[in-house]
Parts: sequence; structure tokens; C-alpha cells
Amino acid sequence: MYKKNVVFICMLLVLISCSPDNKGVAVEEEFQMHDFDKLWNYNNPGETEQKFREILDNTTEQEDPGYELELRTQIARSLSLQQKFEDAHKLLDQIESELKPEYPIAKIRYLLERGRTLNSSGKKEESLPLFLEAWEVGLDVKADFYAVDAAHMLGIAALQDQQLLWNEKAMDLAEKSLDKRAQGWLGSLYNNIGWTYHDMQEFDKAMAVFLKALEWREAHEQIIETQIAKWCVARTHRSLGNVDKALVMQYELEKEMLAAGQDEDGYVSEEIAECLTLQGKSEEAAPYFMKAWTILSQDIWLKQNEVERLERLKTLGEKTF
Repeated sequence: MYKKNVVFICMLLVLISCSPDNKGVAVEEEFQMHDFDKLWNYNNPGETEQKFREILDNTTEQEDPGYELELRTQIARSLSLQQKFEDAHKLLDQIESELKPEYPIAKIRYLLERGRTLNSSGKKEESLPLFLEAWEVGLDVKADFYAVDAAHMLGIAALQDQQLLWNEKAMDLAEKSLDKRAQGWLGSLYNNIGWTYHDMQEFDKAMAVFLKALEWREAHEQIIETQIAKWCVARTHRSLGNVDKALVMQYELEKEMLAAGQDEDGYVSEEIAECLTLQGKSEEAAPYFMKAWTILSQDIWLKQNEVERLERLKTLGEKTF
């Protein structure tokens, strides 16, 4: 669900300023967030792209070249999120030709976005050396936020037997870092680690990590992310055979989201339908399957990668009794 659908929220991107004298010293004041990073809306990359281009059009010759390079890496990321992979690579080619040693963060961000573009277009193996280099450069210049980002991407793109290792490396660095932005990765990392355990069918371990993620999200008052964490806990209850508990949690989540005026969530509807089916209530499940299909069939990633899943939702939703 949210693991594969890339709802890793609050990935605000930052800048570290390094010189030969302070290289290797993790000083909080050295890290500054660019204003443009605050404009990211991962749910609407097209809108974000336009905002970034407006800023780029208004940059002056006096602007720090590293700033402009970083901004352009994020335009490339917005293109990639729109499935415009060729355009993203062309822009990244231009950025690569302009990189200089004095702009280490621009280089890291270039490596991350080149890797993400390759990974998102189905070229995981080609993305790995880029994420690995971003990790190494990030550690070298003590850019913890970006190093964690790189390790977290390796936890997604690497072979399954390496994913847990990289997620744990990212978690260890985030937990030890003095950079609060690096610490901000922990909720997503707990989510990723939980899904890795779930994929390994180690459901008890997955549950323990998902509960940790839920506690972290609630402590940081992250409403949407807390809802995702609740969904993960409920989904794992289903995997553990606690179907009644899972269904109660999904119903509660559905009510919570509706009460908050949020759009209906296809993944919540899908899980309610699956739980009802396991309880032998296929007639009650059918409208939830249809609702899930109606919403999830609009998702580009699912349409490209989960065709059978979507067809199943539609078939079960259309079933009459």
C-alpha cells in the first residue's frame, strides 16, 4: 500500500555549507533549508514544477550557483514524479555537466534525483551506484539528512536481502544525528522497515515496528502520517489472523477521515472489503471493493504495476448476490 505508493511525506530538502576548515563537523547552524524546498507538494508534482520554474526564472547572476543547481534537481524530481522520465534525464544531464567540487550538496541532490528517476522508470539496478555514491558523499561532508535519504532509497531499490540492512543504517544515522531534519526521517524509516519484515512474513516483527511508527507519528502530531501508521497496524493484524481487530480499526479510520472532511481512501476501502470477505460477508464487501477500484484505478503507479490487483477489485465489486 503506502510503502509502494510512495507516501513518504515531509521529505523537506536542505543545504549544508562546507569548507576545508569545517568539513566533517556536524554543526546544526551550517544547515540551511532553501525556501523553494518548502513549496514541495508531492501529491501535485506538476504544480510544484511550475512554482520551481517561476523561481528559476527570477534567479539573478548574483545567486549562488549551488542554489540554482539544487533547484533544478528538484524540477527534475517533479518531472520524474509526473512520469516524464526522458525530460528529467535531459535536465539531469545538464546539471551533471555543471557540477563542481565546491557544491557537494548539489552533487548529492543530483545523484539522488538521477537515482530516483532510474528507479521509478523500472531501472533499479542502474540506480543503486548513484544512491550508494550519494550515501558516501553525504557521510563525508556530514550532510546527515541527505545521507539518510540515500540509505532509505537503497532500502527501497536494493535486492530484498539488502533492504533491511540499508533501512537499519538509515535509522541508526537518523537516531544518532544532531540534525533535526535527519531525525525527521524516522517515521518513514520505521514504516519501511515494518514493510520489509511484512514482506518477509515476519508479521510479529512487522507489528512491533509499525507500532513504533504509530507512536512516533502521534508524538510529532502528524495527522495524515498517523492515519497511514494506523492503516499499517490494522493491515498487519489481518496478516496475523486478527481479522476482527483489523476490521474494527479500518472502520474507525474510515470514520475518522470522513469526520475530518478528507477524501475517501481507496486503501482503507480495500482493506475493509478484504476483512469482510474473510468473515464470509461477501455481499457487504462488494461495494467496498467497487469503491476501492474507483479510487485506486486512478493511480498511475497502480495502473502500471498492479493490473491484476485492480481487475480483481473491479470483478469483486461488480459481483451481484
